Amino acid sequence: MLACVLSSCAAPKKAIETPIDSPIPDLIQQTTAAPLKPFIPPQSLPRTSTIHEVAPLETLWRISKMYDVTQQEIMHANSLSDPNALKVGQKLVIPAAAPLKSFIPLYPNTRWKFIVVHHTASDIGNARLVNLWHKKRGWEGIGYHFIIDNGTVGKGDGQIEISPRWIKQMKGAHCKACDMNEVAIGVSLVGNFSKTLPSAPQMDSLVFLIRELMKYYHIPAQNVIGHRNVLGANTECPGTKFPWEKFKKQISY
Repeated sequence: MLACVLSSCAAPKKAIETPIDSPIPDLIQQTTAAPLKPFIPPQSLPRTSTIHEVAPLETLWRISKMYDVTQQEIMHANSLSDPNALKVGQKLVIPAAAPLKSFIPLYPNTRWKFIVVHHTASDIGNARLVNLWHKKRGWEGIGYHFIIDNGTVGKGDGQIEISPRWIKQMKGAHCKACDMNEVAIGVSLVGNFSKTLPSAPQMDSLVFLIRELMKYYHIPAQNVIGHRNVLGANTECPGTKFPWEKFKKQISY
């Protein structure tokens, strides 16, 4: 598979929920997951009520863990009677929410040998919007496994959203070249990094996420690649301004 990876200096072609006491939806064929890994923002902020938009396949259990609020408190604040009846795009009041934490579920799976980094090539976005965009292409929802938000459309800058593909441990729909969809975890940052740089919170979250995935799935740093560096991928994704050299140093420890 390494023959599928271009040198970083090679020039690519330019191309213009679940029961209330359970953390895992019953519909998912699930192997035992590793403990969830929290990413805690460095700043210490007071608790305050906030609004959360439900993402595809997001559960009340996961939302409660993200804000350190019980499921019952969220249900009471939103007059919910069924914890399994959340709808994508639904706005929930989160009472007395703690600073947002991103939880990364890690599932035993020998499929994952690479990580491919992407950008959405859009100025705004979140998991819900990417899900709509990819469905319009005829795909089965979000093609990536993870999305890192840029602070638009109601999501935090650097917030990590988990795709249904990851929860279900499905192959990707993010890089057809060299059959990378079969073996590569797809991580996309919201933004167009041929025009601007990723934000500092996005890069911090990306480094955190990639390190966790590398460690758990024993993926070497040389197998963490940009979409543009996959042989046969006719794209400049994740953008000509993406700080690739700095990023590779940060994950090569």
